[in-house]
Amino acid sequence: MSRVYDIASQYVDRLAALHPIAATSMGVPGHDHEMTDFSPDGAEARADLTRGTAALLRQAPIDGERDRVARDTMLDQLTLELELHDAGEQLRDINILASPLQQMRRCFDLMPTDSVEAWRNIAARMGETPGALAGYRRTLEEGIRRGRPGTQRQAAACAMQAQVWSGAQGGQSFFSGFIGAYDTAGIGNAALRADLEGAARAASEAYAAFGRFLKDDYGPAAERRDPVGRDRYALGVRVYNGISLDLEATYRWGWEELYRVEREMEETAERILPGAGVEAAKQLLETDPKRAIEGVDAFQRWMQDIQDGTIAALNGRHFDIPGPVRTIEALIAPPGGALAMYYTGPSEDFSRPGRTWYPTGGKTRFPLWGEVSIAYHEGVPGHHLQIAQVMYLSDELSRFQRLLGGTSGYAEGWALYAERLMAELGYLENPDYYLGMLRAQALRCARVVADIGMHLELAIPKDERFHPGERWTPDLARTFMVERSHFPANFLASEVDRYLGIPGQAISYKVGERVWLAARQLVREAQGAAFDLRGFHAYMLNLGPMGLAQLEGSAARYGK
Repeated sequence: MSRVYDIASQYVDRLAALHPIAATSMGVPGHDHEMTDFSPDGAEARADLTRGTAALLRQAPIDGERDRVARDTMLDQLTLELELHDAGEQLRDINILASPLQQMRRCFDLMPTDSVEAWRNIAARMGETPGALAGYRRTLEEGIRRGRPGTQRQAAACAMQAQVWSGAQGGQSFFSGFIGAYDTAGIGNAALRADLEGAARAASEAYAAFGRFLKDDYGPAAERRDPVGRDRYALGVRVYNGISLDLEATYRWGWEELYRVEREMEETAERILPGAGVEAAKQLLETDPKRAIEGVDAFQRWMQDIQDGTIAALNGRHFDIPGPVRTIEALIAPPGGALAMYYTGPSEDFSRPGRTWYPTGGKTRFPLWGEVSIAYHEGVPGHHLQIAQVMYLSDELSRFQRLLGGTSGYAEGWALYAERLMAELGYLENPDYYLGMLRAQALRCARVVADIGMHLELAIPKDERFHPGERWTPDLARTFMVERSHFPANFLASEVDRYLGIPGQAISYKVGERVWLAARQLVREAQGAAFDLRGFHAYMLNLGPMGLAQLEGSAARYGK
């Protein structure tokens, strides 16, 4: 093992001890009974680890190209994490998707339930949840004192999430739901059940109290304005994309891409309902009972069949998918979170498979026209293939690359690229599903426009039909997203809140896809008739996750 790989492995183990939630996500054993310390002291301890590790990497000798890629990937990421920390961003880390509030709840989704030890871990971690929430509260309060508050919008939305998960809204607490699961498991240990009940009650009460804190104390002291401004937004862009961008040029490009996709949507709608237009075609696809599935269980089975069938179709033909990567689970997400579908990767030893999670938002009827491309994005050949395949390469990539590496631009860019790739490979010939893929593209184009526009408070182009010349606001963005992305209004309300709470992440899909497409074109032009798409995908993915600037450089060195 090279010095770089040794540093990477030590970092993973030390981070797992300081961040047990991350350990569970990575599948690193030994920490499932613990909860992450989200207090100011806990954040500083993790920052100290990052600083020390970055210093070691700068001094480490490089042994070959793989070593260089592993070092550069890790060093770039750690450097940006330190920049975030030094800017005090952890003091206002409150958003509806990926802040500590969601991490503490979501980690339970990944925990096994197949043994007495597993249930003891669940009970112990639930018991640690009130203390972790108390530490997180101290961090947010420190942010208020130091003039780095989160926003009222995020506080209000997160307060509602906390109330749902606690059961304070009248439904069952997320944590008390484990009692029924324990009884179904047939463990039969009365003392352990009593521990589980007590811990679930304590975690539920702590979430309810935290929701009241956000609503009554933190929210009134939080920032009223949502835009973060150019400097904070540019930092978010670098963190989530691993590249620096000309923001005004990217904003203009977002509009151009949206217009291109809208033209293609009109052409595709003509194939579905000639002469009627996109809205009429959408109405047909949404209401035709033959084009929908009734019932959550039936829809979950359909999602599982999509994943299994896609793996069977692609393996050995367009991709070489290793045995452990051919297993994926399609699950329904617990209620209360953001409404976007998401993916969680397998554990390091593949004892826990990769999983797609679908938040139903309470609906029980599922029109299928938009779901196929989403399944490709979250599962195969999207996130599952990209993430689980990397996990499999334990002999080639460092532990950091496999478990922690990469950026949203790399991962989401690949997943969006994968949606259109499936069309290129002939798997979206049904115009219903092709229009669904285009709708997903329109959403990502509109994200570029709205995310940059809101945070920089730019003007809408004067020749645009939507509020020409006006400055972007969250209310305008919500209306714009409904009109131009063709997704449901309740989903898009959640989406706009998400963009405002995680500046720079929303653009990573289209920006990342642009870099992946440019990389493919660069290699295609360099290789000419010898270009092999299957070989290109294998080579680029097997380098491991990275920032987009590094991806551009890797494409330029392809085959050299």
